[in-house]
Amino acid sequence: MEAASPQSLWDSIREALRGSRRDHTAGDLGHSILVLAIPMILEMAMESLFAIVDAYFVSGLGTDAVAAVALTESLMALLYGLAIGLSMAATAMVARRIGEKDEKGASVAAAQAILLGLFLAVPIAILGFIFAPNLLSIMGGQPSVIATGVNFTRLIFCGSVSIFLLFLNNAILRGAGDAAYAMRALWIANILNIALNPCLILGLGPFPQLGLLGSAAGTTIGRASGVIFQLWILFGGTSRVHLHWSEMRVRWDILTRLMRVSVTGIVQFLISTASWMGLIRITATFGSAALAGYMLAIRMVIFAILPAWGLCNAAATLVGQNLGAGKPERSEQAVYRAGLYNMFFLGAIGLFFVIFAEPLMHIFSHDPEVIRLGSICLRTISFGNLFYAWGMVGMQAFNGAGDTMTPTIINFICLWMLQIPIAWALSHAGGMGPTGVYTAVPIAQAILAAVAMIMFRRGSWKRKKI
Repeated sequence: MEAASPQSLWDSIREALRGSRRDHTAGDLGHSILVLAIPMILEMAMESLFAIVDAYFVSGLGTDAVAAVALTESLMALLYGLAIGLSMAATAMVARRIGEKDEKGASVAAAQAILLGLFLAVPIAILGFIFAPNLLSIMGGQPSVIATGVNFTRLIFCGSVSIFLLFLNNAILRGAGDAAYAMRALWIANILNIALNPCLILGLGPFPQLGLLGSAAGTTIGRASGVIFQLWILFGGTSRVHLHWSEMRVRWDILTRLMRVSVTGIVQFLISTASWMGLIRITATFGSAALAGYMLAIRMVIFAILPAWGLCNAAATLVGQNLGAGKPERSEQAVYRAGLYNMFFLGAIGLFFVIFAEPLMHIFSHDPEVIRLGSICLRTISFGNLFYAWGMVGMQAFNGAGDTMTPTIINFICLWMLQIPIAWALSHAGGMGPTGVYTAVPIAQAILAAVAMIMFRRGSWKRKKI
């Protein structure tokens, strides 16, 4: 039964942080979005903070250390793609079962997702440990970089299990509507990361001075601690998904469905990641100043829009749960409401970047040409923020319904068949230089948002069975 009177914003925030047991298939939709989105936004904020702190301390170890971290992160992109693709499937399947009020089915789906994650992570960890020097060499690492970073890379790969489980368990918790527990897990992981990394890198107090290896150790310990908390929640009966050891056996029917949804989710992520690499390659043809300006601007954009993924993930959870409850119209309204909130948020961020682009670039560079080109890039990309808002929500809505194929196709068409050719045509054939590359981004994203929302309105995702 719905509440007699609407809750205040402060009540919603407190409920979101405390952990909500409300039924998201009934009641005030705006309140459900806030309760789910706030913890997810705080998750993303902590991820952003950790990335900045870790980069700061690693940068003090020298160029070879920074290069080793960059190469290792590039190698890990494939692992992240596998984990994110599997997480999309886990969220969709768990949310659908929760919406159907089938908590046993949600637990079984969660157990199969964890088993599949372990099947993938263990071989990756072993191979990464053995072939770390070869992998760094393939990525173009110089002998000094390989010597500096090989143990760092080995330890990061050894933590593959914790990476997979951190993604998967949080996807399960979000799908169940337990976003507050997912937030706490990432906060535990990242607070430990932030505390341990400088201690282990620099040898502060009783800690050994491990240099670059200390960064890998702190990160791995933090992630493992977050996973331990997640498993405690899932197996302890605190979450709506209550795992039992008896469920940790292979169920091929469910495992097959998970893999089918995951494969296109993985491809979707890799298409998006690779498209940005393509833009970097085109930008690099105009010199180091253009490339540096582009990279600095993109880092600021990503840092600022990460919280917007909280709203997108909230929409995905609501789509899955309400489809399970047989309420596709409520799923649709959740997406439109989340898109509207996201538009206001990213619109404000975009306006800020347009006005303060040059002062922001001055913080990160003293090179006049980098500042000039970076400011143009930041302003140009920010003009597309209203489109990004709807595109992000629309794509995640499909994923929440378990339809990972539609956003994969949209990504391929808009990012590879349109964005990359437009970037080359405007920058080279059109004579716009690097500005042409920057301009291609909002053009392609506007088309992506329009296509995503048109496809969403057609409603085929409402009939998706998982």
